[in-house]
Amino acid sequence: MKLIYNANIITMEDRDYPCGYLLVNGSKIEAVGSMEELPKPLKADERIDAKGLTLLPGFIDAHCHVGMWEEGMGFEGDDGNEDSEPVTPHLRAIDAVNPFDEAFQNARAAGVTTVVTGPGSANVFGGQFAALKTVGNCVDQMVIKAPAAQKAALGENPKMTYAGKKQMPGTRMATAALVRETLAKAKEYQQDWEEFRAASDDVDRPSFDFRLESLLPVISGKIPLKIHCHRADDICTAIRIGEEFKIPITLEHCTEGHLIPDILAAKNLPIMLGPTFGTKSKPELKNLSFDIYRELEQRGVEFAIITDHPEIPIQELYLCAVLAVRHGLSRRAALRAITINAAKNTGIDDRVGSLKPGKDADFLLMSGELMTIDAKMESVTICGKKLF
Repeated sequence: MKLIYNANIITMEDRDYPCGYLLVNGSKIEAVGSMEELPKPLKADERIDAKGLTLLPGFIDAHCHVGMWEEGMGFEGDDGNEDSEPVTPHLRAIDAVNPFDEAFQNARAAGVTTVVTGPGSANVFGGQFAALKTVGNCVDQMVIKAPAAQKAALGENPKMTYAGKKQMPGTRMATAALVRETLAKAKEYQQDWEEFRAASDDVDRPSFDFRLESLLPVISGKIPLKIHCHRADDICTAIRIGEEFKIPITLEHCTEGHLIPDILAAKNLPIMLGPTFGTKSKPELKNLSFDIYRELEQRGVEFAIITDHPEIPIQELYLCAVLAVRHGLSRRAALRAITINAAKNTGIDDRVGSLKPGKDADFLLMSGELMTIDAKMESVTICGKKLF
């Protein structure tokens, strides 16, 4: 058992503890509470007095490409876009992630204990994302959930990638059509297999299709379609397609979400905002603004803040949240955006995102004023093991 006590504990659950304790049993949280509630006597192999420090859940980046565009590697470390054809749902992030990418070390040092990483947005369907811990020397040891989502992309990126190749899609219409066509085929494929398995008479076995098979978790509602959409019209197209096919979707980037806040509030879909800290590097970012955070919070819209690493370095996730606070987002909402909201939006909140008995013992100790650049990371623990 490990005991951290006298800490200012922010649980991201219903109750915080200005002077509390956290008890860790192996890789899991055993108990959390106020010092008055600390069981006595208590046997603990390790005791840490955290007086003057804030204890909070590890940060989560809900959309990035860590391990797939490796730091300082160029072409050899570039494994995020298989842009040889536009529909590749059968690709898996776990087959491209390099655990020895320096970005994982940078993430850990900055308190990012979990990343949801996967293919880029060159393709209409890019492949499967995975939720990973940021420590480990083999991706299989790091997995929290795989697949965690299926990547799709609308807007500028697929259009730019394939128009120059004289290949569909060259327009937004064609991109949406490919999404619909592929999802329709996947639904038909699912029905064929269901009918085959339910048939009592001899019927022909449907042909196996690896691409369509990879979409069945989306069609069945087990994982979301993680849709890259910056412009307001692309966001609405993503919503439209999700409703047409009755599948779960998440809205990724959502750069122009502040232009349609009432729609986002009404639809109440998982939203991953960012990267906002950066330049307007392409046309669909012309309305990039930190105002989006304040606008959505005022309408009661929950969201996660993301880096889209390597667009913004993974170690700057906390800074992205701090800058959102500078532009009017409340501190609590900013912290939720890189902890529990990120976990809920990616379907991993049963494991991470808050300090609660039974969840993974991923937590940080920080000094200074939280949600300011003056705060300092004092220690990072993942699955009960202190890394520094």
